Amino acid sequence: MKTDKVQSSSEGSFTSNGAPRVFTVEHLNTLIRNLRDQGYAVIGPVVQDAAIVYDEISSSEDLPIGWIDTQSNASYRLTKRAAKTLFNFTVGPQSWKKYLHKPSVRILEAEKNGNEFAVNDAQPPAKKQAFLGVRACELHAIAIQDRVLLGGPYVDPIYAELRTNTLIVAVNCEKAGGTCFCASMGTGPRAEHGYDLALTEIRESDHHYFLIETGSALGATVLAGLPAEVASESDIQAANRVIATATHQMGRKVDMSEMKEILYRNTENPRWQDIASRCMSCANCTLVCPTCFCTTIEDTTDLRGTRAERWRKWDSCFTMEFSYIHGGSIRTSPGTRYRQWLTHKFGSWGDQFGSAGCVGCGRCITWCPVGIDVTEELKAIRDSELVEAGSIKSKE
Repeated sequence: MKTDKVQSSSEGSFTSNGAPRVFTVEHLNTLIRNLRDQGYAVIGPVVQDAAIVYDEISSSEDLPIGWIDTQSNASYRLTKRAAKTLFNFTVGPQSWKKYLHKPSVRILEAEKNGNEFAVNDAQPPAKKQAFLGVRACELHAIAIQDRVLLGGPYVDPIYAELRTNTLIVAVNCEKAGGTCFCASMGTGPRAEHGYDLALTEIRESDHHYFLIETGSALGATVLAGLPAEVASESDIQAANRVIATATHQMGRKVDMSEMKEILYRNTENPRWQDIASRCMSCANCTLVCPTCFCTTIEDTTDLRGTRAERWRKWDSCFTMEFSYIHGGSIRTSPGTRYRQWLTHKFGSWGDQFGSAGCVGCGRCITWCPVGIDVTEELKAIRDSELVEAGSIKSKE
């Protein structure tokens, strides 16, 4: 598990396990090739079906060269530019969760042999995988899932094996999306920990290159195989300017002060019914969320009754069946389901796991079909208390 921490700030210098280095854009292919030669499947951002998603790549030519994204409530658009930037976008509909906490996993299989059943472990050994292009908010999301799936008394062995075999190459954001609010959550746009290597793409005049930091001993070993030079102070300042630009472009913000207490006090706030009138209970927000981890179990048998399988699949607290127990569903309305989700993300998650369950990536805003904005809903609930307090004061 890679947990070495790299301290940095948008105003100061980069510090890491060794001096930051620089290498050319062309040498990114060397990094990809070296990782593949070491047995890693390199997974990075690619353009598919008019969106930037994650898939296996073989060279930097597979990356979204020149593509930028524009995001807003229920809106996502890609635009191709002449500039040959490789990472001048934010995040798409997928998160790295799909490679660590997989959407569908066969966890058991049983075969009838005469009068007996032979039960087999259905999991093949995890292969080595290298994530290229992990953003700061996504590093925090992975850390949250580590706490949930590895940190308690019941460790998920499937997640643990995949996580152990994963190398992470982060990329600092040079552009903030229209729905990002990672700065409010303290999760970006600079990658501070949880990576093996971290890149900052710098494009100034005709000079296009990367500043690279190490965050672990494994990362240092990988860096040793690259034709990289020690970064100058001007290189470090240029990287700081890139990240500062992203910070100032943040599309949303949320005030997290006393948010848990506010949500706990407002379980019957009329705002939940207002949200219910718009929410479709489609579960898009939970499916695109990089930290949601709920699953369900499905058992299947073949028609002959000689083979059975048990599958674990992603589920969502927005479905009626998710809260069903003997006698009926606990949360029968969209309002109660949305209240559960939002209160868990920004309130009770902290009681369970020691942090908020949101990293400010903004995916739930972009991919909600009706454009519900969590930052607006949280502000509305906070403001309703101020209005109520003002009304009480005026009556006095």
